[in-house]
Amino acid sequence: MSLRDFLRQMEKEKEVQHVKDALSTSFEIPFVMKKFDKEGPVLLFEKVKGHDTKVVANVCGTRRRICAGLGVDQEGLYQRFTEAWGSPKKPKTVGDGPVKEVVEKADLSRFPFLTHFEKDAAPYITSAVVYAKSVDGKVENVSVHRLEVLDKNHLAIRLVPRHLFKLWRMAKEAGKDLDVSMSIGVHPAVLLAASSPLPFGVCEFDVANTLMRNDLRVVECEHVNACAPVEAELVLEGRISASKEVVEGPFVDITGTYDVQRRQPVVDVVGVMRRRDYVYEGLLPSGAEHRLLMGLPHEVLIWESASKVVPKVCAVNLSVGGSGWLHAVISVEKQVDGDGKNVLLAAFAAHPSLKHAVVVDSDIDVFDPCDVEWAIATRFQAGEDLVVVKSVRGSTLDSSADQETGLTTKMGVDATRPFTKPKEKFERAKIPGDKRVEAVVRRLCGL
Repeated sequence: MSLRDFLRQMEKEKEVQHVKDALSTSFEIPFVMKKFDKEGPVLLFEKVKGHDTKVVANVCGTRRRICAGLGVDQEGLYQRFTEAWGSPKKPKTVGDGPVKEVVEKADLSRFPFLTHFEKDAAPYITSAVVYAKSVDGKVENVSVHRLEVLDKNHLAIRLVPRHLFKLWRMAKEAGKDLDVSMSIGVHPAVLLAASSPLPFGVCEFDVANTLMRNDLRVVECEHVNACAPVEAELVLEGRISASKEVVEGPFVDITGTYDVQRRQPVVDVVGVMRRRDYVYEGLLPSGAEHRLLMGLPHEVLIWESASKVVPKVCAVNLSVGGSGWLHAVISVEKQVDGDGKNVLLAAFAAHPSLKHAVVVDSDIDVFDPCDVEWAIATRFQAGEDLVVVKSVRGSTLDSSADQETGLTTKMGVDATRPFTKPKEKFERAKIPGDKRVEAVVRRLCGL
């Protein structure tokens, strides 16, 4: 399975918008991406100024498309993740395939890398799946990282202190650069697996293979000791330098604000593998696709954690207004008063970056801000239902948190119906209607 397979599926479902105007990689394509950000279609830019290739964007921009890519409905989505996380299966390694149609020297000026926002330091690669393994070959890791284009042969990579950072430090202590492959244009399951918060030592390609029902194939790179999906559109082969660092940024992160500049390692790009007619995949920083890829796996963690303290967790939403990262709304079926607060504490423990959380009853739509606000207005009392936790670790992506430590104050809102008061007081009024009346409404709405 490949990105192309998924795009063909989306074409059949009329989910692809073809952009035939010639547009520049500098601001013009990102401007259009931004305008189609909310529940928008896949965008296929067919004419890119200065380049012969196409650019595709917003591939994973809706929950519906993510579910389609994994072959599940919304109700089965979280379970699909937990099964794949618990049963990773190593993909088959093949000797050749589409990504090796062209093997060439590195020249980054030839590719349509996008400059997204006005203060960006340079063009950035934002959808690259980065693979690396430990010096002894025992640990493999796949993760998504932003890459600043420095010149024809060099990138700066943002390494959050997690698994790839650990592998780089291990290589650095051994006096070696770290070989990496940077794959662009992969099936959504690969991006979702690479975005998952898995334990160190679990290879995300194995998880992706399970998500893809054992249909992922990988190939060894030509110039570095790494592998990549054989059906990727484009693979950059490189080495993260043990000694060279540069100031990386400015760059916009998930909250839509500029992240702080830091000294980050340099990647020496030593080779390229690609399809002859490759399509470049762009991802808008702070856009819907960024929020879903980064946030959705953490919704699964919240769902798992909250499921241990209440009979049923109906839905979780790391909301758009919270940048898909800082705010969560969780609907549950509770059995006693106090369950709502336990859910809030479970959510904060499962997703440490979470800043504000709201727990609601199962009759509230977590994806409808007005519905959630109504629950707060009618079922919440600040003197009884508010949880405040001071001086705890949050996210440095929160501009109001301490930018060095991430220390913040967290707030939980229990907007569930209290069992101590009459149920009728909280019942939502309904108007009876049969199928005939519903058909009238659909006709009046043009449906």
